[in-house]
Amino acid sequence: MSAVRDEVYHYNEERWEALAEADALFTRPMLDLDAEEAQAYLGLDRLGIPRDLAGRKVLCLAGGGGQQSAAFALLGADVTVLDISSGQLERDRLAAEHYSVGIRTIQGDMRDLSALYDSTFDLVWHPYSLTFVPDCRIVFRQVARVVGKGGHYYLMCANPFFAGLTHDSWNGEGYTLKQPYIDEAETSYPDQDWVYDGKLAGDRIRQPREYTQTLGRIVNSLIQEGFMLTRLSEVRSDYPGAEPGSWPHFTGVAPPWLEFVWQYRPGVTSSEGEGVQGHG
Repeated sequence: MSAVRDEVYHYNEERWEALAEADALFTRPMLDLDAEEAQAYLGLDRLGIPRDLAGRKVLCLAGGGGQQSAAFALLGADVTVLDISSGQLERDRLAAEHYSVGIRTIQGDMRDLSALYDSTFDLVWHPYSLTFVPDCRIVFRQVARVVGKGGHYYLMCANPFFAGLTHDSWNGEGYTLKQPYIDEAETSYPDQDWVYDGKLAGDRIRQPREYTQTLGRIVNSLIQEGFMLTRLSEVRSDYPGAEPGSWPHFTGVAPPWLEFVWQYRPGVTSSEGEGVQGHG
């Protein structure tokens, strides 16, 4: 269990327990995968991450729900999941039982990985969750401690330039930026309709509360921790013919998510590295 027990922790725990109870999209375990489908789902080739995971130690960080953990376990990885929600972790255990694989689960906060040993993991896989805590630097210090030298850190996070925007921000001509572009600016907005059935969930699920992490803080903090950037992708949709003000149109104009792949190479300067590989 994490030593972090602040108000941010309790807000996130309560929200994700409610999401799990409502069978939200990101809480549904994937129970119909085979190894080929697991590879395609994770997209390791696209991300430049070695696809041979047999025996490799993988940490799904703030990534409960029985989705990524199941895919990695099917590929032979030694999988650990750390998540704030006991309901999410129950889904990882359900997936493990379904596939007859081993998945270790730990309830805790991404800001405190003290339950994990130093230099343990070959890959830390961190799906969208970084914006749920105010200061990403705390998380990055924890990741740097538990990943092994030469290991990879996959990070999906909000595109900070569009933080707080949704398709509802359409003003007839474009999507209006209103949020200040500063670190730790707090924002909250309704969940998208596709996240869960609002009629069934009622009002028991609190809105997501997120904090802006500027691009400079993300990149420079990880460099300072000894990580080298090897891949950057902007997650967006093709939207030919999409209606302005719709979700597909919004994501095509203002890509809401970024994907990074970092390699832990402490002591290596950027000029000695292999450079940054872009991917749009």
